[in-house]
Amino acid sequence: MSFSVEVPLRWGDMDAQGHVNNAGFVDYLQEARVDFLLAGPVPHLLGGGMVVVSHQIEYRAPVSYSPLPVVVEVSVAGVKGAVFELAYTLRHDGTVAAVARTTLCPYDFEQRCVRRLTPEERAYFASQVVPTEPLRPSRRLPVDGRAMETAMRVRWSDLDSYGHVNNVKFFDYVQEGRVAFSERVSAEMARTRGQGTGGYLWMVVRQDVDYVTQLEFRMEPYRVATGVAAIGNTSMSFCSEVRDSAGIVYARAATTVVCADGRGRPAPIPDTWRDVLAPYVLG
Repeated sequence: MSFSVEVPLRWGDMDAQGHVNNAGFVDYLQEARVDFLLAGPVPHLLGGGMVVVSHQIEYRAPVSYSPLPVVVEVSVAGVKGAVFELAYTLRHDGTVAAVARTTLCPYDFEQRCVRRLTPEERAYFASQVVPTEPLRPSRRLPVDGRAMETAMRVRWSDLDSYGHVNNVKFFDYVQEGRVAFSERVSAEMARTRGQGTGGYLWMVVRQDVDYVTQLEFRMEPYRVATGVAAIGNTSMSFCSEVRDSAGIVYARAATTVVCADGRGRPAPIPDTWRDVLAPYVLG
């Protein structure tokens, strides 16, 4: 069965293009997930320890600000010995705005290790399973020396109740790295305008993040490495890593963006942009 949650929109969720920023959708997933867990017999997972292993999001339609909430339907897509997967459908004003998956596992913070689900936890999640088609795999390539690194400092407000960076914030970090990459490669390519005003738009249509290890607050900046995985006719995919100078990788991400005209319709990527991107193509 599915569990439905209404998540109010906030004006601060909007980005420069006038609709909800792609990273904001992950906040909606988290709000719905917390309500789902609190409503069942497993609220102790929130207080006792649980970590997000990965997120997959397909963006289907933009969400503009209105008094109408985002309606998130949550169901269990699968359960194993130490992990369970949640599936989501996000709707706004009757339109499907995104579909997503989150893989989670219980975690023992005292022992600093993943633990198995108890028989009672596993039985509950199994009772909530709804057959769900998996999302298509995204393109992944090793983030090698062709990638561009950007310094990224963790803010104190990025931490969650467990004392490490909340999973949602990694989407912000990946976005900051991608925007900095675009600005340094080509200011023209990075420049975006509102719909209906001409020029180009970049629209995120898919984003996956795999969490490798916990990220903690520190004064020294971390690094976001961003490289190009593929360039199509109207779309482009990036691979990113959040890491530090010692080579520790905290998260890996794959992002697909579509080049669109001022009215939001897919448009061919100009050859001049392909030329400046070529040195950063991975693999």
